Amino acid sequence: MGQTPAQNAAQASSAEADSPADIRQPGGRLVLVLPFDNRSGQANLNWIGDSFPYTLDQRFTSAGFLTISPDDRQYALEHLGLPGDFRPSRATTLRIAQTLDADFVILGSYNVLNQGSTDSRIEVQAQVLQVNQMNMSPPLQDSSELSRLFDVENAIAWKVAQRMDPRFAVAEQTFLAASGGVRLSSFENFIRGTSALTQEERLKRLQAAVAETPNYSAALLALGKEQYAASQYEAAAVTLAKVPPNDRMALEANFYRGLARFNFAKYAEAAAAFAFVAGSLPLPEVVNDEGVANSRQGKDAAALFVQVIAADPNDADYHFNLAVALLRRSDIDGATREVQAAQNLHADDPEATEMLTRLQATHGSTANLKSIMSAGGFDPTTRIRRTWSEASFRQAEFQLDQMRAIQMATLPPAQQAVQYTQLGTDYLAQGLLPEAEQEFHTALSADPSNAAAHAGIAQVRERSGSPDDARAEAQISLQLTPNGAACLVLARLDLQTNQLSESANEVANALRLEPDNPDALAMKTTLAERGQNLP
Repeated sequence: MGQTPAQNAAQASSAEADSPADIRQPGGRLVLVLPFDNRSGQANLNWIGDSFPYTLDQRFTSAGFLTISPDDRQYALEHLGLPGDFRPSRATTLRIAQTLDADFVILGSYNVLNQGSTDSRIEVQAQVLQVNQMNMSPPLQDSSELSRLFDVENAIAWKVAQRMDPRFAVAEQTFLAASGGVRLSSFENFIRGTSALTQEERLKRLQAAVAETPNYSAALLALGKEQYAASQYEAAAVTLAKVPPNDRMALEANFYRGLARFNFAKYAEAAAAFAFVAGSLPLPEVVNDEGVANSRQGKDAAALFVQVIAADPNDADYHFNLAVALLRRSDIDGATREVQAAQNLHADDPEATEMLTRLQATHGSTANLKSIMSAGGFDPTTRIRRTWSEASFRQAEFQLDQMRAIQMATLPPAQQAVQYTQLGTDYLAQGLLPEAEQEFHTALSADPSNAAAHAGIAQVRERSGSPDDARAEAQISLQLTPNGAACLVLARLDLQTNQLSESANEVANALRLEPDNPDALAMKTTLAERGQNLP
């Protein structure tokens, strides 16, 4: 079969052999994770099998892989005539992988021992099928108390990531810390809610997940989308607005928030939501909807529709929307050209046919344009795109990462390190520890003497509960170049162990280097409240 655009991008990246920017791109990166088999004999634990693809997809995305969405997985099963809950043999797994052009397939199973008791445990094993070599890995195993399901799933994800990419450098403890802040019962309701068969059950489960963990972004997104699907547009907009703008799910949340506001004729709010998404990822459907929301306010959106058509010239609605925008400019030739293009792509569009007939009736004159076009109440309007393509989104995001890596590879190593360190710092600010560590490691592969990258890894180690490693990285950073970030890591670590004098010395060092550092000033206040002044 032909390669996906993501695979082509990955190959283009890997062609720049051995450059530091390509350290994360050793080959094919498209991964299919199948639901894990429930070997416990307890049907009430089936949800755990469905949770593995979700968690592993999250971790693999952070590791620089492109994962295949549940919708695409379902498509492959339907294409092969298989039911959605089908558990494939190895031969069928290969057929599914080949249908989706996957490079790796992850299969697994789990068992729960002493279920229902306080000492219930889960045992998990996973295997990696490397499609192009027809090679199945030995079982990768992990186990723990059932209450630590997150740890088991993250540990398995880390082992699988290392199996797929032996150069993968992110620490296991960083993966273990990645699911922090979500209660297991909320996670169960989220998984059950996303896979429930009825809308009533989906809404009930997702609302329960959000009620117990109000800042659970994945559950907020899923609930908002479900409310939107249930035509609860006002509720959907309110729910989706709770996803923080710096969250990786904010783009999809704002797309559906824009649709919800659009359906309430709040076009300015809809346009702002779509513009937020397009600013980071200008997918054609997003830019189109921004243009439609603007046009519904009486604004000229022709430039946006031109941008959309440049990205996707084979969509009839996009040409139709540009035709409407040009008609409002009284550009008869331009509108005729675009509506003809729409008809060529979709001959059975009655509105486009009517619009073309009326434009031709003007004979190119604007004198009677308005009367001809509006006769009989004819009023062509721009068309919204109501479907967010998760596959397109993931693929576009992945390709942008690959293009960025190729561009960075042209920079001197020291500049590469600066760029990757900034990316890591941005991820760190979002609480995305695996992504942050990945960028810091890439920075150090380009320039091992980059003090800021070592300070970044120190902060990751601190947040992931590895104080000794955090201290070691901070000290390496300071030996290379004195900097406030590393000083503050040491200050916080000393404060945690009640070494107030040592903590105060490090805060003072940070403030000498960066007098306006807000974190250092906050630490100074904290120490003062505990009776410790700076030297």
